[in-house]
Amino acid sequence: MARYTGPSCRLCRRENMELFLKGERCFTDKCAIKRRNYPPGQHGQSRAKVSDYGVQLREKQKVRRIYGLLEKQFRSYFDKADRMKGVTGENLLSLLERRLDSVVYRTGFASSRTEARQLIRHGHFTLNGRKANIPSILVRVGDVVELREKSRKITSILESLEGVVRRGLPQWLELEKDAYRCVVKSLPVREDITMPIQEQLIVELYSK
Repeated sequence: MARYTGPSCRLCRRENMELFLKGERCFTDKCAIKRRNYPPGQHGQSRAKVSDYGVQLREKQKVRRIYGLLEKQFRSYFDKADRMKGVTGENLLSLLERRLDSVVYRTGFASSRTEARQLIRHGHFTLNGRKANIPSILVRVGDVVELREKSRKITSILESLEGVVRRGLPQWLELEKDAYRCVVKSLPVREDITMPIQEQLIVELYSK
């Protein structure tokens, strides 16, 4: 499957905000956005006027990069959200949050969504007792995501679990830390997403 393989810090600088793509590094002074708080490239420090379309495009790119998706996959989520009942923008964010890699990241088993995807692809997690190695699986209410027995001594996972308090645990997820598993209590709602996202701009962009 196609994926972005370039430098992650460049994406944060382009969106002019921390996207938390590199785990614990983003909380240190090594974070690129703290050292060079301007877009990359030779024109990064120029003050170019941004059109309404440019604002909408940047918002879409920001959300797409937060969740680590390429354009085709992101657009398919939007089309699915548009067919659902309710507010399209909120439906879109709910679908993105329900991805298995996002759940693994949110519950603290991984320090970034990129790391979460790698752990899932390597078969370290089960979903409702069955091996799950597809990061894009959408969880449902009552689903149980559990770290496999043989994977409970991996140093990176244990260190990441210690930092879950700093990142915060969403109310729609329940973490049983001692049992290395989490339970989906409900579907995510707009209030559960704390990143500064204006989803209506994405709806306006795709509605043109």
